[in-house]
Amino acid sequence: MPEPTDRIASVARDLLECEEERRSRAPLTVEDWPDLTVDDGYLVQDAVRALREARGERVIGVKMGLTSRAKQQTMKVDRPIVGWVTDAMRLPGAAPLPLDRYIHPRAEPELFFQLGTDLSGSSVTREDAAAAVALVCAGVDIIDSRYDEYKFTLADVAADSASAAGFLYGAVLRPASEVDLELESVIVEIDGAVVDSATSAAILGHPLDAIVAGTHLLAERGQGLRVGDWVLAGAMTDAISVTGEETIAFHWGSLGSIYLPKSN
Repeated sequence: MPEPTDRIASVARDLLECEEERRSRAPLTVEDWPDLTVDDGYLVQDAVRALREARGERVIGVKMGLTSRAKQQTMKVDRPIVGWVTDAMRLPGAAPLPLDRYIHPRAEPELFFQLGTDLSGSSVTREDAAAAVALVCAGVDIIDSRYDEYKFTLADVAADSASAAGFLYGAVLRPASEVDLELESVIVEIDGAVVDSATSAAILGHPLDAIVAGTHLLAERGQGLRVGDWVLAGAMTDAISVTGEETIAFHWGSLGSIYLPKSN
């Protein structure tokens, strides 16, 4: 990993301080770094990763962002982004979200994949990803942008590690070969009322393609995935704001359910 410049190190520290202090800020491209590129953003992301590891966090994999074609069109981009997730971001299931940890959290239902072999390189295919995946489970990705009102460019959100903040594993863990990965469904309920639904085809057309995209993006930085790593494949539906005043439930077709109970 390259040694960060003073500018990269400075904005990396500020993004991490925003998380610790539960405050949002203007995007880097508005205040600190108007000509920030996506490549620069990933250098900032890696500097944030190094700060997390220095304080004892362990990287356990990656999360994908902007895997919805509709979201890509909204952001005027043609590919997703990737960010690091650590063991400190894991949350217990069936418990209210610890709102005192976050700025403006949102929850996204996803598929989480654990790798049974290493996976790296710019030529990885969907077939390679399928062969590398050992297990799949339902998951909820908690995003929490460090930017005001979730307003950012692609470069900004790359620096912010795709808004990584927390995640919950589902209780049902299955070999990927036993799950219809393209058509696994999810239903989203708020206080018992259905508010959204989708299939995993919403993730780049096929969730294994999210693993491929993530591997390619890492390869551009000379990095890869290792056996045991998790890939949080990206949102199946729109993100749901979590206020603690509602019970949010996510029900998958074959992978069980995950609940975010109200806080009181």
